[in-house]
Amino acid sequence: MSAATAAGRRLVRAGSLVAALGVWQLLTAYDVNLWLRFEQFPTVGEVASALADRVGTAAYWQDLGHSLRRIVTGFLLAAVLGVAAGTAIARSRWAADLLGPLVEVVRPIPAIALVPVAILLLPTNEQGIVFITCAAAFFPVLVSTRHAVRALSPVWEEAVQTMGGGRARVLWSVVLPGALPGVFGGLSVGIGVAWICVISAEMISGEYGVGYRTWQDYTVVDYPGVFVGMVTIGALGLLTSTAVELAGRRVTAWLPRPASRGTAARGTAPRTGGPAGSGAPSGTAAPVPAAVRTVPEDAPVPEKEPVP
Repeated sequence: MSAATAAGRRLVRAGSLVAALGVWQLLTAYDVNLWLRFEQFPTVGEVASALADRVGTAAYWQDLGHSLRRIVTGFLLAAVLGVAAGTAIARSRWAADLLGPLVEVVRPIPAIALVPVAILLLPTNEQGIVFITCAAAFFPVLVSTRHAVRALSPVWEEAVQTMGGGRARVLWSVVLPGALPGVFGGLSVGIGVAWICVISAEMISGEYGVGYRTWQDYTVVDYPGVFVGMVTIGALGLLTSTAVELAGRRVTAWLPRPASRGTAARGTAPRTGGPAGSGAPSGTAAPVPAAVRTVPEDAPVPEKEPVP
């Protein structure tokens, strides 16, 4: 992608936000009431003024810090537990039989419906909010990891086993690296769901946090303050989801990337696609795990025993 194209895309993205704010300002400034009622909505200027006032207070940053601490703690727990459980269910029949039915029964329950459970089980509201946040992100990570591990081609695993590698070697050199694209897909979904539930939990049982403050503003009919909370939540969600995306690109930098349009236009022949389920993008060579790439070219290939 050329620099001019990248700059044009950034300009379009910024323009879409500016256009949305302009429409909001017009609808609220002229009190438009065509089925949708905008006469009670605060204008963009009122929300910006309220945001400027809030940013200068210690309570705003205290609420922001509480929400960030809860989301980071719950999300990290969900990431570790979800990847571990998803890999175990995909690789072990015992784990699939023991955990699979329980996961499918609990997964449809909204995480926010677990608030009474958290209140009964955990001694403090803070731990309950972290528990709900973790539960919200856990299932997207687990399901994505399970599907990513099951979709891996068995060729790589067989190659490592042929060289004498055991189950641990296969897990760390083939399974986890090969499943990383799918895992980060689940993490991207999980961070968004986690924000929804942490804000809802703060509204119900929190003492501090962006969600708690937004609900308090609503109860006292401070609508500009409500929109300040909404803007803050959106900004925090954007920052955390972008951080997850960047981390995913960094740890999967060894994967081949699709050829740019400029390369295709110059007549460069694309490489053949990888095997089904390998996680390789279309038009690229299948990535080979490190354990398989270390096989010397002159290594003897053992003969297989005939199948009776």
